[in-house]
Amino acid sequence: MRTSKSPDTAGEFGPELRRRRIAAGLTLTRLAELLNYSKGHLSKIERGHKTPPPDLARRCDARLGAGGELERLVPSETPERGTGVDGATVDEEAWLLRVGPDGVRWPGSLGRRRLLAAGATSLLGAGVAATVLPQQTHAQAQAVTETAPVEIFRLQFDQMRTLGQTTDPGVLLPLLTVQTHTLRELAVQAGASSRPKLLGLAARYAEYAGWMAQEAGDNPAALWWTARAVELAEAGGDRDLASYALVRRALVTLYAGDAAQTVELVARAQEDRLPPRIRGLAAQREAQGHALAGDHTASLRSLDRARDLLARAAAEDGTGTPVLGTSNLTDPAAMVTGWCLHDLGRPAQAAEVLDREYLRIPAHATRSRARYGLRRALAHAAAGEIEHACALAAELLPLVPGLRSATITTDVERLARELARFRVNRAVLDLQPALAAALHP
Repeated sequence: MRTSKSPDTAGEFGPELRRRRIAAGLTLTRLAELLNYSKGHLSKIERGHKTPPPDLARRCDARLGAGGELERLVPSETPERGTGVDGATVDEEAWLLRVGPDGVRWPGSLGRRRLLAAGATSLLGAGVAATVLPQQTHAQAQAVTETAPVEIFRLQFDQMRTLGQTTDPGVLLPLLTVQTHTLRELAVQAGASSRPKLLGLAARYAEYAGWMAQEAGDNPAALWWTARAVELAEAGGDRDLASYALVRRALVTLYAGDAAQTVELVARAQEDRLPPRIRGLAAQREAQGHALAGDHTASLRSLDRARDLLARAAAEDGTGTPVLGTSNLTDPAAMVTGWCLHDLGRPAQAAEVLDREYLRIPAHATRSRARYGLRRALAHAAAGEIEHACALAAELLPLVPGLRSATITTDVERLARELARFRVNRAVLDLQPALAAALHP
């Protein structure tokens, strides 16, 4: 597994690349063709005049069968480790909508309990009162009152996730905040039979709020919300969500480029006692961490395990509770396989997988289509299919400004860097305005 590299390794990559290239019987011209890089650029790298980007190091590893040895020689900044989820830097009150004389604002003068009571009253007034019929007995009416909030908020959760596919995550966060806190207050007032369900649903709202916070580019808030989700789930008797929180935290470290911590976090979320869905998602994230570290064998082994566990989870699912993780990918493990193959320096194989899986994403899942479609374009670009990559990206880049996704923007930046090597290509030149608009909306 790749570890942090000291600056004195910077000059070692070039000579080692040259040694392995010659041992493989490849000329500089031929290796440049295989990697879709210019001969002059590779020559400067071999002579130590340029530092290779991590993507190139991975491709060199894959082409020369170096087993990650070359990538380990590329200097990189070590991401900040040990990011906690205790919420020490995030004020809970900052996540409550406040209402003042001039309308809704952050913060304001309306107290937390009054806001939550108002939210609960409006929701229950619309949902519960309509379902309690005059001929019902008191016991029947009480039963409806107990179950209606769960049903109402469960339907709204699905609507929030659908809305999240097309909406600025910053717009959704206030709504998710109010609904999470309203569910928490309702749980306090509820009977013993419905309290665990309300708390469990509140936990799912909080977990989704964490994902929207990460999409908005606020990682501390994302981790804070994930911690709140764990607290709510445990209060409702569900201790498994704490393990899934490790998978969510690992996504933050993955985007930060910290392969070691990504693998370390999800290793604790794969105990046999855990539901297969959580273990499958953890194995999937572990595969991504191994791919980022350049460990081909470990990555594919984790993907095989993820595929088996997620298939088992799908066969066993009959709870009706919101599914953890993505709900828009027919085969999440297959899609992530494409992502891993790209990070492992095998862009042509990655493009083949992503081409197939992208066509299976529902048309309404705009955020998912943009995310995986741009990775698909990135894989084709890395494989040397520049015109095709530009054509794929041209269809998706106009969606990016409206989605305001920090994670998707990361992929746009990677695509822009990949295409920058072909800046005189007509297709790349034509794509520049769309790239600029996506990166600087």
